[in-house]
Amino acid sequence: MQITVIAVGKLKEKYLKEGISEYSKRLSSYCKLRFIEVNDEKAPDTLSPAEMEQVKQKEGERILAHLKPDQYIIALAIEGQMWSSEKLSSELDKLAVQGKSHVAFLIGGSLGLSPEVLERAHVLLSFSRMTFPHQLMRLILLEQVYRAFRISRGEPYHK
Repeated sequence: MQITVIAVGKLKEKYLKEGISEYSKRLSSYCKLRFIEVNDEKAPDTLSPAEMEQVKQKEGERILAHLKPDQYIIALAIEGQMWSSEKLSSELDKLAVQGKSHVAFLIGGSLGLSPEVLERAHVLLSFSRMTFPHQLMRLILLEQVYRAFRISRGEPYHK
């Protein structure tokens, strides 16, 4: 299976880079993993609702430019479905059996994803109703994908 993570913004924090590196290494036994970072839109701290939509629109265009027709798109969105780790595992298994072996996970910027990106997604997935920093979501996502592969193969996972 090929997993692509398309995320808005550059990862700067050393501890997150180290964690992502560790899970990328662990995932190499299970899938081909690829990261694509798209530039975030520079914006002041206070934005009007219209300006917020413009930022999401520009970031969304950058994400959409990297999507391929054969990818199964899972967008991380707070309003999405909440799955257990077991459900993520079974969904990835189903996709593989159906021949949809290229999955793209989309992580928006600090304002979220544009309506166009959300519409393009096959599934909207929420990890919680809480808001997490979009940089941290990369690490959380990789940990859950790793856990999903371990569950699928009946391998123990307690870390």
